Amino acid sequence: MEFRFSEAQLPGIAQKIIASCPAKILCLFGEMGSGKTTLIKALVKALGGGEGANSPTFGLVNEYHTVDGALLAYHFDFYRIEDESEALDLGLEDYLSQDVWIFMEWPEKVASLLPGDRVELYIRVVDKMTREVKIDSFRAHKITGFAG
Repeated sequence: MEFRFSEAQLPGIAQKIIASCPAKILCLFGEMGSGKTTLIKALVKALGGGEGANSPTFGLVNEYHTVDGALLAYHFDFYRIEDESEALDLGLEDYLSQDVWIFMEWPEKVASLLPGDRVELYIRVVDKMTREVKIDSFRAHKITGFAG
């Protein structure tokens, strides 16, 4: 499944992505500045998390709640880690065992730790105002590049 969109279309795209996801673990692949964090913000908002999503680049993980305080999602940004052991030290396995949405930026940095039951989103810059996202879901460990 693929979508081409502008930032103004993000709320609708986020709803379509959520509706099409067979798993709650979403791995976002894309170059720096492609819009991974922006898409996650839209997904969190579409799930009822409000406006507060931002990148956890320096803290590695952010926690999001619904407006009534229920745990909604975890958002990981693995860009700055040097080794997969850092994700294990953070307790990634414990996070993955919870029944909440999980969004991962730079999941290729923890490739061997990714669960088989996940959705991979490949974001590509089309032009300054337009992005394209390709969505694949997997039941086994498989990392593939954007076929574009």
